[in-house]
Amino acid sequence: MMTYQLKPIGLIRTPYSTLDECPRNIEESGPVCRVIVNTEFKDALSGLDPGHRILILYWMDQASFSELILPSRKTGERKGIFALRTPQRPNPIGIAEVPIESIDGNCIYVKGLDCLDKTPLIDIKPTRRPS
Repeated sequence: MMTYQLKPIGLIRTPYSTLDECPRNIEESGPVCRVIVNTEFKDALSGLDPGHRILILYWMDQASFSELILPSRKTGERKGIFALRTPQRPNPIGIAEVPIESIDGNCIYVKGLDCLDKTPLIDIKPTRRPS
């Protein structure tokens, strides 16, 4: 089996220190979160503006993987992990689509991410421009 390496490009600051505190999904009306890009990548934020929607990809570094079928946190129904937003997966990659609230230097402010504080940031991609 091949292995791959990811290089974090920053970290995400949220108010959540435990999985129980995290929302079950993205909540765009949720608390403000900071997506902090390492200073070496600051110039890569050029062209992003408030109102633009972005995909934030992150590595759920505190997750573990053990089972293929788990209960849904919302309904309790047992489902395969690929049908759930659980962090417990073979490659614990998280993704969120959110609008940019503001940008200050190397920090993007968004609302309602569903990851733990200090989660490693692995990429940012634009989705679409505001209409």
